[in-house]
Amino acid sequence: MLFDRIVRPSLYRLAYHDPELVHERTIGLLSRFGGALGPAGRLYRTDDPVTVLGLRFPNRVGLAAGMDKNGRALAAWPALGFGFVEVGTVTRHPQPGNPRPRLFSLPASDAVLNRMGFNNDGAGALAARLAAQGKPPVPLGISIGKSKVTPLDEAVEDYRWSLRALHPYADYFAINVSSPNTPGLRALQDKTALAELLAELRATGDELGGDTPLLVKVAPDLTDDALAELLEVCMDHGVAGIIATNTTLARTGIAPAEAPLAAEAGGLSGRPLTARSAAVVRFVHEQTGGRLPIIGVGGILGPDDARRMLDAGASLVQLYTGFALHGPGLVRRVSRGIAGRPG
Repeated sequence: MLFDRIVRPSLYRLAYHDPELVHERTIGLLSRFGGALGPAGRLYRTDDPVTVLGLRFPNRVGLAAGMDKNGRALAAWPALGFGFVEVGTVTRHPQPGNPRPRLFSLPASDAVLNRMGFNNDGAGALAARLAAQGKPPVPLGISIGKSKVTPLDEAVEDYRWSLRALHPYADYFAINVSSPNTPGLRALQDKTALAELLAELRATGDELGGDTPLLVKVAPDLTDDALAELLEVCMDHGVAGIIATNTTLARTGIAPAEAPLAAEAGGLSGRPLTARSAAVVRFVHEQTGGRLPIIGVGGILGPDDARRMLDAGASLVQLYTGFALHGPGLVRRVSRGIAGRPG
């Protein structure tokens, strides 16, 4: 592929010095020229419609949260072949995230390590942008999380504020309680804390008069017992689906040449997560008897990986690291490779 042979090496010569700069420049270009990519949609788009969560998706391949946190390039993603888009994670309060450097590319491992820390302009800014520019022509998910400045015992109101602000625009909400890069956040996966959070978010949704699906994004590092307990809470509180998985704290699968980066704090994504994410998807599917739709994400770098996700029980898949490392051709290869699958 042209991207892998020419564009990727050029970008990642820069990325070794500052991969976050590559990301910022990419989003900046797509935000400026995304509307002009319409004709490219014929090249990248795969029509393979499916209904999940009560929503009609033009195909099963979505953009994962983290790529376009602030919803700046919404016109570009459908033109690049994505069947849905998830923006965020956004928080109630704008925040700069963790100090740089905080994003590390590991191309020999087909991986990325990040400790971004929910850097975003805030839920209010995203709501204003969506009000001014409108939604994309594909389903829009919005991932919401806890602000770093908000104490853990006030997290519920933090999430509720973001839910209220963004409710008019989301086709579904992803409740992010599993990022490893916000101190204490993963404690919200515990049974009591999660039950309180979900009860309040469901009540808030009811007050707003809508039935926007709520999905919970889970970590790949939970034990089977902890994950089973989390799923029980989700079922009890009417969660519409699960997103599996977030990044991992594990460091297996890193190429020897990139081993020094294993000492960096943060979450690892990409090829080292492929097997574990599919295993979590399979566990969720079996534990819930297939009653909760699953969006499979983590280590999807080709059609075979996506097929394994669907075979494990996922209804939809998302790309992040594979897209960042291999470009938009991956969207086409994956979507065409899984077209026509039952679901």
